[in-house]
Amino acid sequence: MSVTVFAPETEARFARARCVADAVLFEGCALHPYRRPAAEHPLRRQVGLLVPPGRSTRGEEEYDFQHTECLMEPGPDATLAVELRFLRARRRTVLRAHADGTFTAVPELRLGDRVLAARDEGTVERVEALATVAELVEGDGVTVDFARPAVQDSEPVLDEDGRGAGMLVRRCEEIHGTLRLSARRLDGPFRLMRLTAVVENTSRWAPADEEAAGRSPVLARSLVATHLLLGLSDGSFLSMTDAPEWARDAIASCRNLHTWPVLAGADGRADVVLSSPVILGDHPAVTPEPPGTPYPLVAADGALTPDGVRAATGAAPAEGFPDEYGIAQPGGGPEPTGGPAPGPLPDQVLVAGRPVRAGSRVRLHPGLRRTDAQDLFLRGRTATVESVLHDVDGSVHLAVTVEDDPGADIRRAQGSFLYFRTDEVAPLEDES
Repeated sequence: MSVTVFAPETEARFARARCVADAVLFEGCALHPYRRPAAEHPLRRQVGLLVPPGRSTRGEEEYDFQHTECLMEPGPDATLAVELRFLRARRRTVLRAHADGTFTAVPELRLGDRVLAARDEGTVERVEALATVAELVEGDGVTVDFARPAVQDSEPVLDEDGRGAGMLVRRCEEIHGTLRLSARRLDGPFRLMRLTAVVENTSRWAPADEEAAGRSPVLARSLVATHLLLGLSDGSFLSMTDAPEWARDAIASCRNLHTWPVLAGADGRADVVLSSPVILGDHPAVTPEPPGTPYPLVAADGALTPDGVRAATGAAPAEGFPDEYGIAQPGGGPEPTGGPAPGPLPDQVLVAGRPVRAGSRVRLHPGLRRTDAQDLFLRGRTATVESVLHDVDGSVHLAVTVEDDPGADIRRAQGSFLYFRTDEVAPLEDES
């Protein structure tokens, strides 16, 4: 097994899947306006969050691993290319400068037409590996340990007159993780194998950190929006929802925890898989952005989902496979363990004993453990529910537009919404 930069042909095959992952996991509606080349992403929707192992034992709807299983028929000399991608949290602290040369940390710094706020950002990290099928089958397979050291940098802030007004300090904490890959040949007349890929966060964790500073220390040592790209140099993967009859039992035996694998290559090809915490259909694709469209569109038949993304399936979805899925922060709930994708999902949910559906009005109470500074400004505001969403771990989320938002019609047309858990809203008594 070797860890290396992928060859151009592998990069080209992964390009399509990366675009989809960027749209639904990294970007979505998190950036306003949408900027494709952005190097950092405000961590507002913590989807695919793998926390440090000490944190995951606290029983608070958090976990430190993802477990992917899918079927493949590799060629005799096939090589598996694997790319683990995630956002690494980076805390941006805002300091105000004083006349005596000292600095003080502040929630925000107002400079003319600019407001610089303290927040958690995310930078894209990649871990790449190449392994032959023989290496995957032998013993316990292959293991790739990775680490990122703590990093801190600073940037002076000047006011409109060019004078020093403060400083931005960005810090990343040290993180560690492990990628485990293995394969097992299955009985039968075909060259069928079950591929297993496990991602673990092995970062050190001291619970006292969170008690002292809130949510940021957890994010700083977590892998955010974690997902995998898997590519075969020779051979093909089998669809989890549209496999041939002879492979149905083997598909049903696959275990997928906190993630779901789909075919992600071009239509007609089955050599690339995207395994992510968002449930998509096979062959999702990002549509070209029309002039003036600030958000990414992942489309099937030109339709939009919440967040401006859609699971594009090159063919009709399999029976029982819902054609619209939520894209939101995972939480607790039943875990998919293989077999066909979940059946049709309810379009309403009970909140405080009252049904909430598209069109319902709610009051927002963002949870302190799942918000950033921007969400706190929404506390107590009223909003309209646009849709009820479900994620891969069985949690329910509400896509909403804030009332009195002058851009609400634009956001609604583009499918760009804010997302809240059901315990972060209260139904309004006058909801019609």
